Amino acid sequence: MSRRFDQTYEVCSCSHVTLGEIMYAICEKEAKTLGDIQTITDAGTHCRFCICQEGDLGKVKKELYCNDILKRFRTKMEEK
Repeated sequence: MSRRFDQTYEVCSCSHVTLGEIMYAICEKEAKTLGDIQTITDAGTHCRFCICQEGDLGKVKKELYCNDILKRFRTKMEEK
């Protein structure tokens, strides 16, 4: 994630899940896995294009994926 994204950035178009909702799932609901994020937010449970860049088969590529967000927050938590 080289650029800064607003918390309203829609990560999952199918379920209309924003970056802020995923951050909340990780920070407040203690989501530690992609499965946790899916259970809490419903992101990545339909077409699954928002999970990772390699799996994004959509016509318009995402700029941010659920796996990227999770990795970033794991790294930050480990640094603490």
